[in-house]
Amino acid sequence: MTAGTDGGPRPADHPPRPTDAAPAAPEDTAPDPGKDPAARAATERPSGRRTSVIRLEPRTSVVLLLATLAGLAMFCWPLFAPPQPAATAHAADAPLLFLLAMPVILAVVLAELSSGGMDPKALALLGVLSAVNAGLRPLGAGTAGIETVFFLLVLAGRVFGPGFGFALGAVSLFASALLTAGVGPWLPFQMVSAAWIGLGAGLLPQRVRGKAEIAMLAAYGVLAAYVFGFIMNMWFWPFTAGPGTQLSFTAGAPLLENLHTFFLFTLTTSTFGWDTGRAITNLLAILLVGPAVLAVLRRAARRAAFDAPVRFTPPRRTAPHR
Repeated sequence: MTAGTDGGPRPADHPPRPTDAAPAAPEDTAPDPGKDPAARAATERPSGRRTSVIRLEPRTSVVLLLATLAGLAMFCWPLFAPPQPAATAHAADAPLLFLLAMPVILAVVLAELSSGGMDPKALALLGVLSAVNAGLRPLGAGTAGIETVFFLLVLAGRVFGPGFGFALGAVSLFASALLTAGVGPWLPFQMVSAAWIGLGAGLLPQRVRGKAEIAMLAAYGVLAAYVFGFIMNMWFWPFTAGPGTQLSFTAGAPLLENLHTFFLFTLTTSTFGWDTGRAITNLLAILLVGPAVLAVLRRAARRAAFDAPVRFTPPRRTAPHR
């Protein structure tokens, strides 16, 4: 302040510039994804990508390939080796087959746990969906082929990827067998077949969305129902059809001849009955509740943030207070 002409104080023409004030600290100007739509769109997962709960790394792919080859060997060995004539030939080797199937399934989980590909959230999700699928199975109980265990397997494999679908198919069939007293020599074969259904659902094209996606999944559900019945017939056909009939397995016959006979056996015994009932169940379930279930599963995947990238940002700096 300076003295005015009347002796009183008057404001200075120019206020003094502070010389001891600390310069303003630079602030972190990164946009907040929660408030900035552009930043949110940049961080969100593209719609064409799958939420891979079990990422198919090279080791996982090798394990799945070995599991598939082992499963094919379980089903098709009678075509290449003379079977025992007794109808209960599988009763003795079923425990061995079960012990061979379960380590393969566990190998998928352990391989991913050791490589960081399957975290506790994925294990929890696998347990929840396996329990839900096991609870759905008694609703149909296989009456006239009405089986409600496959449509959720197809949808979950679609959302969470082929590795998760493979594990879910095996674990859910095992859990449902315990729940429905369905443990028997057929169980290892059911586990492997259901695992293949989940694996195939995860390998479907990911760019398809909307009504086209539902139509694709419904068609896959119908196809999977017939393939499941076709494969499952192989485990008992060489031993139960009996010798000397037109539908009997002939030990030592050419491979194509036995496959032709097996095709006729499947058409006669299951294709137009149990398999068709299973296909209709899958078709109706996916068409009616598929969109809602897909939305719920994808929302769960987003909230669990299986694919969320890890980013490190420096802490915000604030100006010192005086």
